[in-house]
Amino acid sequence: MDDNEESRPLLVNDEQTDEDRSEQDAYLDKVKNGKLFMATFAAVLGPLSFGFVLGYSSPAIPELRKIQDSRLQLSTEEASWFGSVVTIGAAFGGLLGGWIVEKIGRKLSLMFCALPFISGFTIIIAAQNHWMLYLGRVLTGLASGVTSLVVPLYISETAHERVRGTMGSCVQLMVVTGIMGAYLTGLFLDWRWLAITSSVPPTLMLVFMCFMPETPRFLLCQGKRREAEEALRFLRGPDAPAEWECARIEEAYKNEDPGVYKPLGIGIMMMLLQQFTGINAIMFYAETIFEQAHFKSSDVATVIVAATQMLFTAIAAAIMDKAGRKVLLILSGVIMCVSEAVFGVYFKLTVMKHNNSSLTSVLTEAQGSLGEQPPTDLAWLAVGSMGLFIAGFALGWGPTPWLVMSEIFPTRVRGLGSALCVLTNWTCAFIVTKTFQNLMDAITSAGTFWMFSGLCALNVVFTAIFVPETKGKTLEEIQARFKGTRQR
Repeated sequence: MDDNEESRPLLVNDEQTDEDRSEQDAYLDKVKNGKLFMATFAAVLGPLSFGFVLGYSSPAIPELRKIQDSRLQLSTEEASWFGSVVTIGAAFGGLLGGWIVEKIGRKLSLMFCALPFISGFTIIIAAQNHWMLYLGRVLTGLASGVTSLVVPLYISETAHERVRGTMGSCVQLMVVTGIMGAYLTGLFLDWRWLAITSSVPPTLMLVFMCFMPETPRFLLCQGKRREAEEALRFLRGPDAPAEWECARIEEAYKNEDPGVYKPLGIGIMMMLLQQFTGINAIMFYAETIFEQAHFKSSDVATVIVAATQMLFTAIAAAIMDKAGRKVLLILSGVIMCVSEAVFGVYFKLTVMKHNNSSLTSVLTEAQGSLGEQPPTDLAWLAVGSMGLFIAGFALGWGPTPWLVMSEIFPTRVRGLGSALCVLTNWTCAFIVTKTFQNLMDAITSAGTFWMFSGLCALNVVFTAIFVPETKGKTLEEIQARFKGTRQR
């Protein structure tokens, strides 16, 4: 390697030679994806379960607020904790997942995380007091944290570069599908039966994963070459020469640089910026905004929100391997920046007094201001900006950070790096959820959303400068780019 190559900047494009690419394309032309899709489906039942956990509180809390049994009835503060305690469990789950994924592997980690899902919902079903409700939520949150780490790793290490973006985006797609499933089911079932329904996806995941292989890269890390080749034959089909891919992965692993600092910095910043887009704030306001727009049922409104998320996440999954990660992240950031700026204008126009002291007073003043003129005059602005924000988030900053996190870390430290990213994400989620009202008190509703708009602009700048484009690259090529060398 010459001096110029050694001094090459971190993210400079470093393509394979035409000969290397031709050999790779010839191999991929022989690959059959059927069983890879089966393995991906079995794995994403975890994010589906995770989505049911997130969506469960929306239909359950109103029932638990009104329930006659005083042992289960939740006050406003208790309901807040019932909704947010999941993030605490998930933060610890991220750390736990980073440890077990290296000790027992990706497959067994997925099977393991089904247990706290099932046991957590079982405790909620049998709950006799508040603490059983909280414990159930913590356990399902713990499972969600493990799942949010392990599933992206499993998919990235089993999928090849032609479909890895689409398969990886299915993680977020199944999360929002689970959220909408919980909302829809909550329209017809009470909170106990909803918990029973929510325990079905993790049970199916536990069963289906019994028949799926461990990832070839983890097996090679353990020195199990024969098992790795068998896993590749299962995932790639009988016509693809699994030995060729196995040898390539093994050679790259032997020469791998275990340095984690550069990808860790990118991963942590992406997770932090994802939460500080203000997604939790927008979802917090969703029902109130739909009520101002004269929707008769806030329950139906939440289903509409979830359906919007699901639709645009599906679009992102479909185009991820064609458009690329950076393009979607930048487009998503621009859309969110504009929509939240408009959201701030909405609150500025409807709340003329800036000395509001609580979220309740903000909403009261907003409704009072709207009452001075036809309430629908500005409702379209709120609903439109909220819909635009949700669509923008789902296109890029919803699915892509989880995908990029699973791609950029070296194999030797993938568990540790992913654990720190997941811990950052869930810790920030808890902070945003619990401090949002205080932020509204301090800088007003308009100021809060303008602040989030500014952070979305920062997302665009960060993506353009630091985030690598991983579209069409093998995991080994991505690692070679961080090292500044060519992967042969």
